[in-house]
Amino acid sequence: MSLARILPSFLLGASTIALLGTDPASAEEAPSSPAAEAALHDDGEILVTARRRQERAQDVPISLSTVDDRALVATGFSNLTQISTLTPSLAIRGTNARNTYINIRGLGSNSTQNDGLEIGVGVYVDDVYYGRVGSSQFDLIDLDHVEVLRGPQGTLFGKNTTAGAISIATREPSFEPEFRGEVSLGENGYRQFRASGSTALVPDRLALRLTASRTLENGYFDNAYNGGRVGDSRNTALRGQLLFLPSERVKIRLIGDYSRQAASGFGSSWIGYFTKYDNGATISNNIIDRLSRLGYAQPGAFGDPYARVTALNAPTTSHMNSGGASGKVDVDLDWATLTSITAYRQWNWYPQNDTDGTALDINPIGGTGNRQRQFSQEVRLASQGERKLDYVVGLYYFHQIIHALSQYALGSDYAAWNNPTARRDLANYAYAGFEADSAAQPKTDSYAAFGQTTWHVSDALSLTAGLRFTHEDRQASYDQYAVAGNDLSVLSAADQATAQALRDALYPATSYFRKVSDNALTGQINIAYKIAPDILAFASYARGVKSGGVNVGQLPAGVSGIVDPEKVNAYEVGLKSQFWDRRITANLAGFWTEVQDYQAAIAEQIGTTTSYRRYISNIPGVRSRGVEADLSFAPTRQLRLTASGAYTDATYKEYPNAQAAAENRNLSQTQDLSGVQLPNISKFTYALSADWTHPVRIVSDDELYLRADFNHRSSYKTDETNSRYSKIPGYGVLNARLGVRLEDGRWDLSIWARNLLDKNYLTTLTTAATGLITAQIGNPRQVGGTLRVNF
Repeated sequence: MSLARILPSFLLGASTIALLGTDPASAEEAPSSPAAEAALHDDGEILVTARRRQERAQDVPISLSTVDDRALVATGFSNLTQISTLTPSLAIRGTNARNTYINIRGLGSNSTQNDGLEIGVGVYVDDVYYGRVGSSQFDLIDLDHVEVLRGPQGTLFGKNTTAGAISIATREPSFEPEFRGEVSLGENGYRQFRASGSTALVPDRLALRLTASRTLENGYFDNAYNGGRVGDSRNTALRGQLLFLPSERVKIRLIGDYSRQAASGFGSSWIGYFTKYDNGATISNNIIDRLSRLGYAQPGAFGDPYARVTALNAPTTSHMNSGGASGKVDVDLDWATLTSITAYRQWNWYPQNDTDGTALDINPIGGTGNRQRQFSQEVRLASQGERKLDYVVGLYYFHQIIHALSQYALGSDYAAWNNPTARRDLANYAYAGFEADSAAQPKTDSYAAFGQTTWHVSDALSLTAGLRFTHEDRQASYDQYAVAGNDLSVLSAADQATAQALRDALYPATSYFRKVSDNALTGQINIAYKIAPDILAFASYARGVKSGGVNVGQLPAGVSGIVDPEKVNAYEVGLKSQFWDRRITANLAGFWTEVQDYQAAIAEQIGTTTSYRRYISNIPGVRSRGVEADLSFAPTRQLRLTASGAYTDATYKEYPNAQAAAENRNLSQTQDLSGVQLPNISKFTYALSADWTHPVRIVSDDELYLRADFNHRSSYKTDETNSRYSKIPGYGVLNARLGVRLEDGRWDLSIWARNLLDKNYLTTLTTAATGLITAQIGNPRQVGGTLRVNF
């Protein structure tokens, strides 16, 4: 769907809604920009819009975490992965932008490598839902605040999600001239340049805001093959906004953005291996056999993993860009606010991977590129003012189409690496230069009506109920075909059949089309009681459904092309409290979530080769339960201490036919993982921070400041098969910043360190059927400095 087709829809909707709020007499008294409204309450507390109206976070009877502008500036964090370290129940991991997954309370997704998998944690930027996780993996610029909502969402806004949502709000244009700029320089070639400015184009009527960011950093891995670096990144982000106030009742906000990222892939360390199964049997064609057969030694292998050395003989790069436009119209009807949000977005991902991760010519080309396009339209009506019955009702439409192209090529060493028993000359002829591509085109159309109402039974007691009806149509086509390779027709009939069988075992010609439609009624109920003015107790139940999907990939025999809907029942109780003139904030929540037919991505290795089949499957039952706590203490105006932690017990409640772990695959291809912890989830996580300022006299209204953040995660396993070789020990990382602000913050000069204690830690462990264990490594200490100006 092109922007040219969408623009008339927005203009029609915007003009219709705007006319409802037009008041000719009001043109004489245009209000100041809502952007000038403080993001923080007078007492320093952040205001949130989790219930589609501005409220103190402490007055909202749901579990949520907030990161405000002060914390973002103090930490210097500029992307979601960094921000997630401030929120213990939120986990963001991945090897690249497309293969990034987001979990809240252990739920959401274990992978995004299959484009038919719907995400469980929604990401919103300025009320616009981002359909693919990769489209949010850019530098986030000019932020006002970030809200992390836990549990099923959908009765108040936008796209429904089963595990939670991340809502990102950027700064609005201001009618008062302002400018922010900063330059950061650090080790490993780190350079970041950011600028944001706003001004009135027409006083009290039309305001403009422009923002730009450029971040460059060298990779941390050395490529022993060519002497280069692996992991270099170059990020650019641009954003422009217009705020138009045609009358005191109508507000129109137009946003356009574009981001671009180029990276030189990622490096992995070969940290270990095993050549025997757990019962003592030798692994046939194990990693040592393969290395010996080819007379090859991988640089840096099985030594110090933190030396960060790899060897890649084929190009390993990724290029990504994303952009879009949105228009939001708010009309004040006195008794309610009518809102329309129209948005179009696109995301493009173009990878090229040296899939084997060696200097050998095994799998020189591999990866899946994406061209994603989406359109969304939301209209909602929210009551205003203090009343006995508050409500929000709305309609939502979402359209998404993805064009995916996968490319896999086999090199001259593939036969010797994978097939020692095959006739070598014939295997070489069949494999060398063979390339198979696959094209997939998943398409989604989602329609929803939603509503939520809160009955204020008394000043202390309130009851909330919400419902959502969602209809989704999803379809996908998939075609896999050979595009290159030696001509088999010159072989004898017998050899031709054997060579074709070798190819078909990896990438058979495949073509299919699937479609599915689902209807779902979801909702929530909530009871909240104010024990005292600053003590709120609440309890809630929420029902969430993630619609069924279509597998897009080469499917093993017996695997369905249709994936069933995922159904969630979530229960929660909580207490929010403040004491000592709100200097102390203490919040506690307990949760219990049952998931039926949990949608998960499965990676099934093809025999003992280095190739995989990836598909989506339903896991019969998953359960997540735990406790979360947040504490904030401001003993003085100059010092604020915060601590937050989470205990998350996320397990497979029923999973009798999971893929077997590599160390037991000789006994059975499957295993029972019922009762086992989900991958990539730490049971215990916590985050600590300290903010300290001290007035000094250097120029005028100056202050010294110190910010320190420590986050810790207990051990977890990263392999979906629960391999004992995939266990990552617990680790903690300390970040800090020391600086001085001059002239009431006009100038800001600071020095900072990420991973200040230079902690060595792993982020991912992968176990192959060959017995090879590879790891992704966390970044070492990085020291730098930042100069900021604010006018």
